[in-house]
Amino acid sequence: MIPNYSKLIFNHKINLSLLLLTIVFLCFLHKIYLEKNDILLSDPTVLEEKGRYYLYGTRSGGSDKTNDGFLVYESTDLQHWKSKGYALKKGDAFGNKGFWSPQVFKKEESYVMVYAANEKIAFAFSKSPLGPFKNSSKTHYQSDFKEIDPFIFFDNGKFYLYRVRRVDKGNQIYVSELNENLSINKNNSPSRCLIKDQSWEDSDDIELGGNQGPSVFKIEGAYYMMYSANNFRSPKYAVGYARSLTPTGPWIKSENNPIIDFSKINQNGPGHGDIFYDRHEKCYKYVLHTHFSKNRLRPRKTGILSLDHFGKSKEIAIRPKTFRFLKSK
Repeated sequence: MIPNYSKLIFNHKINLSLLLLTIVFLCFLHKIYLEKNDILLSDPTVLEEKGRYYLYGTRSGGSDKTNDGFLVYESTDLQHWKSKGYALKKGDAFGNKGFWSPQVFKKEESYVMVYAANEKIAFAFSKSPLGPFKNSSKTHYQSDFKEIDPFIFFDNGKFYLYRVRRVDKGNQIYVSELNENLSINKNNSPSRCLIKDQSWEDSDDIELGGNQGPSVFKIEGAYYMMYSANNFRSPKYAVGYARSLTPTGPWIKSENNPIIDFSKINQNGPGHGDIFYDRHEKCYKYVLHTHFSKNRLRPRKTGILSLDHFGKSKEIAIRPKTFRFLKSK
């Protein structure tokens, strides 16, 4: 009996087509699974404490998503993150809308969260990095300006408060020395640290750009400030850094700015993050947010990458291939 080769070839093509469709479908499901587990925080910050990492940030997805407080995630390896619910809930501290850009640090036996709400800077306190963070007095720093993006830096027995002032010419970064109780030292006027003055910082033609999202650290006696520029809605939102000999400046911006942008990590709008030290890999890392995709701004995703510090030149650079998005269990 002569085999029907035409029928065999036809069946083979059908089976191959079904196999290819199955592979495509499984890849699609895998992509959905990965995106479903993306951590969706903007303005992220990481606290390392006793071998554990705690991730906080602004809830992403639009202004209505930022009115309830701040979420927290926990990890032991920076790879696997578990949601631990709200670290701070609206009603437990100052603010009723616009809970933005938190930072958490340890002061003596308590944990302190500094954050922006109602475009003012406030504090809340907890005995655990997981919260709940509270401040029954619901006080905030008094200012004639709208202020956002706070960051506290401790150096040589002194606390410094960096924040962004929203002024007519765009966002500008200021610093004030604090007293031991974290009140502003009124003997010292706020010092302006950074304004937009490099060409890349105003290249998107969107209002309310400028310099924002400060994160300050010290390496080998030099002070560094990571900051973001352009409007966060823009794909050109990016990260640069400046260097100083003191915590209050003057600050000199790197000629290599921006060091994180679309061209380096292939993601739109990377910016407004925080630097911390990874004790496992023994290197500095920067946690940041990006746009959701090439064609969509929100909800913004949370990512991380490694940094290099070159001691001789005192320059900083990123390791682009280390960039990855953070996932929750």
